[in-house]
Amino acid sequence: MERFFRRLKTERLNHLSFMNHQSVVSAVESYIRFFNDKRRHSALDYLTPHEKYIEMKKAA
Repeated sequence: MERFFRRLKTERLNHLSFMNHQSVVSAVESYIRFFNDKRRHSALDYLTPHEKYIEMKKAA
């Protein structure tokens, strides 16, 4: 979990300025979708978390 928050800050939030609370919420939601659906993870054999979830669900 700590790595997720570190990546959220370094990959997304530290590079942006926000006008209001809603723009921060939108940026975080967008990053979460990216993190789960697009970003490949070496710890998951270079699958996205969503792909790994589907793989494990089929195996169960």
